[in-house]
Amino acid sequence: MIRIGIYGYGNLGRGIESAIAQNNDMELACVFTRRDPTSVKINTKGAMVLHSSEVTKMTDKIDVMVICGGSATDLPEQTPYLAKYFNVIDSFDTHAKIPEHFDRVNKSAIENGKVAMISVGWDPGMFSLNRMYAGAILPDGKDYTFWGKGVSQGHSDAIRRIDGVLDAKQYTIPVDSALEAVRSGSNPELTTRQKHTRECFVVAEEGADLTKIENEIKAMPNYFADYDTTVHFITRDELVKNHSGIPHGGFVIRCGVTGNGNKHIIEYSLKLDSNPEFTASVIVAYARAVARLAREGACGCKTVFDIAPAYLSPKSGAELRKELL
Repeated sequence: MIRIGIYGYGNLGRGIESAIAQNNDMELACVFTRRDPTSVKINTKGAMVLHSSEVTKMTDKIDVMVICGGSATDLPEQTPYLAKYFNVIDSFDTHAKIPEHFDRVNKSAIENGKVAMISVGWDPGMFSLNRMYAGAILPDGKDYTFWGKGVSQGHSDAIRRIDGVLDAKQYTIPVDSALEAVRSGSNPELTTRQKHTRECFVVAEEGADLTKIENEIKAMPNYFADYDTTVHFITRDELVKNHSGIPHGGFVIRCGVTGNGNKHIIEYSLKLDSNPEFTASVIVAYARAVARLAREGACGCKTVFDIAPAYLSPKSGAELRKELL
């Protein structure tokens, strides 16, 4: 059995717990929280709930630690720190900062003989793999990625970190005309702003400066500055009533040509009822790969590009060849 620890028990942490229950070779060992552990109720009988300050007491009882913090401020500190003590995996999704996050985590993991994986999910993650595969197959071509319509956990979390914000949901919305132009095979030149819009629903503290909050959202680098962004201030009741779900999805498309000028379009799409539950399912599959690499004596930081597909499956090589090849 692969013993999993969950560091952070929000939407993603709960999704990880559910995903573990669907994999017979895994078990939840412990949930770590910054809240009062007695206030956190989990669904797994026999698993412990401890305060995050006690995490280093469990180094011999956890094979892989799944770190479920936010990319804006949590994971840049948590992942390098926890890689000193555990094999770890995270879902860091600030694309522009992935190289520096990798370097910091890699240094920590190598120094301590641990395996770490970063930026696992569906984008970055599954979409990253499909961009790589499609580019290798159609080198003469262009990549296009569209997200949504759906709730971005990372962007919503970034809004909630702003002073004066109580809660928020952010929707990423593809521009239909841009999507259709890509599917036509015309290989259009599209700016970031032409491909997506962002719509934010924000619950603010009473008396908060709404203009300041809106301006801070729209100017946030790596999240909103490059997009046409609309901000709506609503009540908490409205947020619960109209925006309680966490759907998402998107498309990775590559348009290319081969030898005689023949055009080809590769498209990979996802339609997700629950962004965190699907992200958690991807992470748990890759946690299996982390555990296997650790058992083989590997160390250092990895991304989805470094993992052989067979390492994700509980099936043996013989079973995979017989059933899926």
